[in-house]
Parts: sequence; structure tokens; C-alpha cells
Amino acid sequence: MVGSWQFWALIAAVFAALTAIFAKVGISAINSDLATFIRTAIILCVTAGIVFATGQWQPLSSIPQKTWVFLTLSGLATGASWLAYFRALKLGEASRVAPIDKLSIVLVAIFGVVFLGEKLSLVHWFGVGMIAVGAVVLAVF
Repeated sequence: MVGSWQFWALIAAVFAALTAIFAKVGISAINSDLATFIRTAIILCVTAGIVFATGQWQPLSSIPQKTWVFLTLSGLATGASWLAYFRALKLGEASRVAPIDKLSIVLVAIFGVVFLGEKLSLVHWFGVGMIAVGAVVLAVF
């Protein structure tokens, strides 16, 4: 079970939910950009500790250039996402912000098909549509 992607995806969902709740409380007394900075610094320290403690560090020169490019783009996208997410949490209710944020699932499905050549069956597209409708219903009504 611990070796399956489903297990780790579920763990990620639980922590993502806790992130919204903890962040909503945490940003109550400061601006959202500073809150994002603090959160990012904590994440950097924790992940650095994990990489060093588990012996996963490798020389930076051994990392291919393509990897650097796409991890840089991913980091920039993550930063922009977190800044926008924390701003939305500062301004809105967590129970309404989070569903809109989860429209990223719909976009990942679309981008996966368009840019990565992934295939989704009709049933999968139906599920993606249900996620989209559900997110909108939760956020708007």
C-alpha cells in the first residue's frame, strides 16, 4: 500500500485540505504574500532535511539541463499558484476557495492530453466534467 501512487495521492489530498485550513487561520494577522514566504521557507527547510537525512542528495552538476528548465518552470508556477491561493484565502472562505483551486484537476486532465499525449476515456472525461461542475457548485452556490 505505501508503495502505491494511490496511497500517496490520498495522503497529499489530506495534507492539501489541512493546508487550506491552517493557512486560513495563519494569514489572519499578516498579508498573504508574507504568509506565502514563511510557508515556503518552512517547506524548504523540511524538504532539505529529508533529502539530506535520507541520503538523496546528488551533485547539482549531475542534473540534466532539461530537468533544470522544467523544475524551474514548475517552481515558478508553484510560487504563482501559492501566492494567488493565499491571496484568495485572505479574501474568501476556505470552503469556497479550495474548490476553485481544485479546478486544477480539470486543467491537468486537459493539459495532459494536449501537451503530454495522454489519453482519457469517455468515462474519465465524464469524471473530469463532474469535478468541474462540483467545484463551481461548491464555490458559487
